[in-house]
Amino acid sequence: MLRATVGFDRMMDLMDNVSRYEETPSYPPYNIEKRGEDDYRITMAVAGFSDEDLSITVQENALVVEGRKEKDSEEQEGTYLHRGIAERAFQRSFRLADHIKVTGANLENGLLHIELVREIPEAMKPRSIQIESSDSSKSQKSIEGQSENKVTSKAA
Repeated sequence: MLRATVGFDRMMDLMDNVSRYEETPSYPPYNIEKRGEDDYRITMAVAGFSDEDLSITVQENALVVEGRKEKDSEEQEGTYLHRGIAERAFQRSFRLADHIKVTGANLENGLLHIELVREIPEAMKPRSIQIESSDSSKSQKSIEGQSENKVTSKAA
């Protein structure tokens, strides 16, 4: 499974092997989804965090998501018998391939959705080159081919 990278479709096996040897934090859990040819989505489970507690930063080819929960006065009033919802601070980084742009983010039902798209500049897109031919060049090729065959048959 390709972890913490987006847009490196051709390098999937290489990146997968590298990530096996790195210690990666497991909090918060996340998914990376390819939604179309050039569309991606990162979904992170950030239960207990509001949009004010989260920040998303893109710098060069890195996407950094940070969460910091401010201590509530409600938290100090109550005593927890069990605390299973982790609201600890986190920082999660994702390497982005060239030309991957973050187009938006949405927090819904404890899930942070980050939308990404690959925008390849026109100059870098593959383009077809038309091959032109003229009738005179075709006849020259066939004449050359016939003369070579005659020479070979005489030599044989």
